[in-house]
Amino acid sequence: MIKKIKIRKNDTVEVLAGKDKGKRGSVVRLFSAKDRVIVSGANIVKKAMKKRSAQDAGGIAEIEAPLHISNVAIVCKKCGPTRIGYKIDGDKKMRVCRKCGEAL
Repeated sequence: MIKKIKIRKNDTVEVLAGKDKGKRGSVVRLFSAKDRVIVSGANIVKKAMKKRSAQDAGGIAEIEAPLHISNVAIVCKKCGPTRIGYKIDGDKKMRVCRKCGEAL
């Protein structure tokens, strides 16, 4: 069964659950096979990085870890976090806000 993922790269989203609940950021990367997204500035974890070359410094780095797609909601400019609906305009299919109907 093919899953319909409504969130895309560069969408502004708000985290709904977890340690970063309430934070907003844009989608950096989307993992559609695992239903996960990476949001800029959210879910920061520390990772031990190995030294790769003489110039490269190893050590502990802070990176953004993936969040499950159900824990984020797209943000409408007018009404805030909302769900996504679709509207067919001629031969184009547009994503719209479910609350106010504005195009996303």
